[in-house]
Amino acid sequence: MKVQLFVPRGGYFAERWTKGSSMPPLGILYISAVLEKNGIEVKIVPADILNLGWPAIKQEVQSFEPDLIGVTSTTENRFQSFRLIRYAKKVFPSALTMLGGPHASMAPEDCLAHIPDLDIVVKGEGEMTVLELCQALDKRKDLAALEEIKGIYFKLNGQIISTPPRPPMQDLDSLPFPAFHLIPFEKYNFRFEVPGEGMLPAVNIMTSRGCPFNCNFCATPINWGRTVRMRSPQNVIEEIEFLIKTYGVRVIFFFDDTFNVSKKRVEEICDLILERRLDIFWKCDIRLDLIDKPLLRKMKEAGLFHLSFGLEAASERVRNEIVGKKINIDDFHHLVKWCNELDIIPNAFFIFSHPTETWEEAQETIKIIEKYKDEIEGSIAILHIYPGTPLEKTAKKMNILPRGFSWTKRHRSRIITLPAAQGDVPLFIDKLSWAQVSELIFRWSLTSRTKVSIFAKIPRILTNIRALGDIKRYLIMVLVLLKLKIKKLVKK
Repeated sequence: MKVQLFVPRGGYFAERWTKGSSMPPLGILYISAVLEKNGIEVKIVPADILNLGWPAIKQEVQSFEPDLIGVTSTTENRFQSFRLIRYAKKVFPSALTMLGGPHASMAPEDCLAHIPDLDIVVKGEGEMTVLELCQALDKRKDLAALEEIKGIYFKLNGQIISTPPRPPMQDLDSLPFPAFHLIPFEKYNFRFEVPGEGMLPAVNIMTSRGCPFNCNFCATPINWGRTVRMRSPQNVIEEIEFLIKTYGVRVIFFFDDTFNVSKKRVEEICDLILERRLDIFWKCDIRLDLIDKPLLRKMKEAGLFHLSFGLEAASERVRNEIVGKKINIDDFHHLVKWCNELDIIPNAFFIFSHPTETWEEAQETIKIIEKYKDEIEGSIAILHIYPGTPLEKTAKKMNILPRGFSWTKRHRSRIITLPAAQGDVPLFIDKLSWAQVSELIFRWSLTSRTKVSIFAKIPRILTNIRALGDIKRYLIMVLVLLKLKIKKLVKK
């Protein structure tokens, strides 16, 4: 059995990883490590980082002659993933095609129903699913062999078959470390700037899976489940030591959705870093109401230099009743204060245009951002709609996503996207006008500590214009930006 796994040419389309560097694809690396451990030949082709054109992709497929071609997908990069599936089937028809990753997990039937060249979708965690799938196909060379495999959707005789969900993996320590040796690690050039140290080589690792919280826009519970499963501190430290020794990394990005779900485990990880005198710096994403100053101080001692957390909205009504975040604003103020006292960079996430959010409520959020402009890094987004989330149901109910909408079909004029800045994902626009949304974005960009070049995005903006509505929205944005620039000049 030969398996070829692709990252599509566009990568993951995350804006912050497109400036000359990219994060290694952990999902594919974990699956590959499990396959390799079980004697299955696997090859990873990161078409994004290798900058492969379609002729080169064709050569990769034809030279390897795989039995199974897998492509990872996010909602942002889904069209690139779909195109790669179609292309792979065309150049090597005997191979079965498989789609995995977050988008496939959230919209498996939609993918299979509208992509004729797609044979299999893996839903959720892929390691054991893909392993069992390969073992079954190795014994029987037909799709009927897959009916006993949990966690997949596939087409059989023109019908979409869904098997029972695969239970979440409980013992994450049993997984081998990601197969970094199967990718050109040095080409990722993944680096972070650490104050006082400069740009240092970095790597991303995941130490837990799942999220117990219930934010209306978030797809994490669909992909990983609500029960948080955690690797042991010892297992985490062993991987860090391996990465330091093998790849010379100096910065660890803990890529967990909520690194601090267990205070005790964070303390134990910090204690081990200190005991073993690991020469690393690290960053992570946390839930801001699950941390206190003593824990934050210990994290700083162990190498923490950058901390990300979501407030989403300053309005208590929006935050608690609409988003479902249920966070006290005082916790936000305290955490920013502690970070500045301990010399940790605080990076707060904010989102505009929640369902029923009014202009007055959105103003509360932008005023918080402007108040803390010299004390935090702020990351903002217009609310994205992802498949399978509570927000998607709301969007369909409100006809923001119209009847018959498919995630496999290209942009329609009435569906608003900003591919150059926000990824090719539908935006949720409710009470706010586009001019108001634009003002919020530009007020943030004009105060952000992380300088954002609007003009640098113009080439991408022009290539992503698909309808008259796009032109109108971009013209509104230009007018709003000019208005704010003039206002700023007058104040001087």
